[in-house]
Amino acid sequence: MTLTQYGRMAEKHWREYLPKKVQDLQSKGLLQEALMEAEEKTKDDLLQTQQDFQNQGMTAQQAHDSAWEIVRERYVLLPPEQQ
Repeated sequence: MTLTQYGRMAEKHWREYLPKKVQDLQSKGLLQEALMEAEEKTKDDLLQTQQDFQNQGMTAQQAHDSAWEIVRERYVLLPPEQQ
């Protein structure tokens, strides 16, 4: 399967800021699977969080922007590894 924008963003970020994680996943043959999982979780969580925000009265754009700020930190833009 081909990664979409979230998976590609995760891969770029992980390779730059989490090289040990990437190396470990690659050595186990699990990198693609982990990226697909991050992508799917991002999509699902983003939709749910966005809906929750819209139910609270935000516009669609406000809800999307706010949801993205929260969700991206969970699966895509993970904290850098300690040096």
